[in-house]
Amino acid sequence: MVAVDVERGKRPFGGITVVFGGDFRQILPVLPKAGRAEIVNASFNKSRLWKSCRVFLLSQNMRLHSGNSEVRNKVIADFSKWQLEIGDGKVECIDTHRADVETEFVVPDEYIVKSPLKSPIKTLIDIIYPDFQNNLLSQEYLRSRSILTPTNVVVDDINAQILERVLGNMHTYLSQDSIEDRGVDENDFNSSFPVEYLNSINMPCMPKHELKVKVGAVVMLMRNLNQIISLCNGTRMIVTGCKKIV
Repeated sequence: MVAVDVERGKRPFGGITVVFGGDFRQILPVLPKAGRAEIVNASFNKSRLWKSCRVFLLSQNMRLHSGNSEVRNKVIADFSKWQLEIGDGKVECIDTHRADVETEFVVPDEYIVKSPLKSPIKTLIDIIYPDFQNNLLSQEYLRSRSILTPTNVVVDDINAQILERVLGNMHTYLSQDSIEDRGVDENDFNSSFPVEYLNSINMPCMPKHELKVKVGAVVMLMRNLNQIISLCNGTRMIVTGCKKIV
């Protein structure tokens, strides 16, 4: 007979070890139309469970692997430290005396990409992907570079400009623009979900209605297919062929 500790029933989750992962700077709770104070108050470290938690910090920066020079590693480390200081509120802020502005601070010049041609996206692509045409077939070249952006609008602009630089024919694929009718009157069903509405939906983590690709372009896998062979969401892949839909 296995002895049961009755005191475990008084602990959170019955005394079972539970691991919570994440960064409070990146995954704050979403409260519609809530202010900063309400969002912070709803975060996990304000929960009654927090007093029973033990915090473990990741100390190794995976971006600072071998292969870079010491100078390059120091630049990356300084940039990472500056980002963390922003999240911790340790960067000196600008006092704007404006109620509609919560926080403003000066970004160091070394972290700013200046565009004399008034085309910041083109300038950014030229810096991140130098000599793009001659290195397009190099997997190491494509694997070691990426551009991160916070909004889908900017993602679309960057993708369109990079795709124009990829040699070859453009292939356009459209999403399904109809849904299954399950017993609803046909007239009401079609008027409730017009084709134009279905085609206009642009949700995070879902491809757009119109998807344009070229052979050799880099794409991101958005759904797990086979984790055993590393085909999991977020994996970057290279298009090797574009087939026609019959």
